[in-house]
Amino acid sequence: MGDPAGIGPEVIVKALSGAHLRKVCRSIVIGSFPVMERTIKALKLKLNIVRVHGHDPVALRRETVPVLDPLETPLRPFKSGIATAETGAASVAFIKKAVELAQICCIEGMVTAPINKEAINMAGCRYPGHTELLADLTHANESGMMIVGGPLRIMFVTTHIAIRDLSALLTQAKIEKAIRLAQLALTTLFGIKRPRIGVAALNPHAGEHGLFGDEEARIILPASRATQKQGILASDPLPADTLFGKAAKGSFDGVVALYHDQGLIPLKLVAFGTCVNLTVGLPIIRTSVDHGTAFDIVGKGVADPGSLIEAIKLAARIAQNRTAATPIKKGRTKRVA
Repeated sequence: MGDPAGIGPEVIVKALSGAHLRKVCRSIVIGSFPVMERTIKALKLKLNIVRVHGHDPVALRRETVPVLDPLETPLRPFKSGIATAETGAASVAFIKKAVELAQICCIEGMVTAPINKEAINMAGCRYPGHTELLADLTHANESGMMIVGGPLRIMFVTTHIAIRDLSALLTQAKIEKAIRLAQLALTTLFGIKRPRIGVAALNPHAGEHGLFGDEEARIILPASRATQKQGILASDPLPADTLFGKAAKGSFDGVVALYHDQGLIPLKLVAFGTCVNLTVGLPIIRTSVDHGTAFDIVGKGVADPGSLIEAIKLAARIAQNRTAATPIKKGRTKRVA
């Protein structure tokens, strides 16, 4: 569900109110049952919800959504659109339950609605976001964020840092890690046997042989060459202003971006509202929306479920790819939470 005070509940019920998702997976919502109930009533949707206490499959009629509420006591009344310790703690509890079910193979993937970083920190959960929390819960050695949208699949070396600090924080090891994770995602999650990975330069014209900066020659090129020796089809650093266009036209299967806006601007130009956040390197499947809790529009009924719908579809598709070697029985669909 994400943070109950955000738009997570709204985009969930909007996404599950359509018939198209039932064709790709069976969904179970892990979140607050009363919040789900109130949200459906407020939006006047033709959905019924049923409380489930375990994770065994349940026979449901169409337009019925199962909800597993892991909270020991119901949430006390809270104001929507405001960060609180209680809603932050609830969002963490939902995540932990989903991870638990995924690790024991009761669900085949988890899809997360947005959490609020301030709220989870108020609740004593000292993580900057989902990715780091999930890596800790699953004991993942190496993980990172890939965002998928339209024809682009982009792995990030850094995310939320100040531009003035970027050059000092870029290291060969971090770039090599991002290239390895891009390779991992493209081969194991998307089924591409020999993916071509474009590596973005930092400076205009890839530094123009040192005229506009030396990060390319000093850091990025050595990282690309090191992964090339490992058999990865990674490019030398390429000017970002042409790289993303080439990737969108199919010259590359994925791109390694060095910082947040370098990758997010082209992504949102081609797929605004339908981008999906994919955590790479976890032992479980996890996708997420590419937006935040949007406290400013909570309760207005205008939240767009597009990103969540695409996140659910991607999780189901990856689950299908992972089990392609052992075909599922006719009539069975993937189950995600």
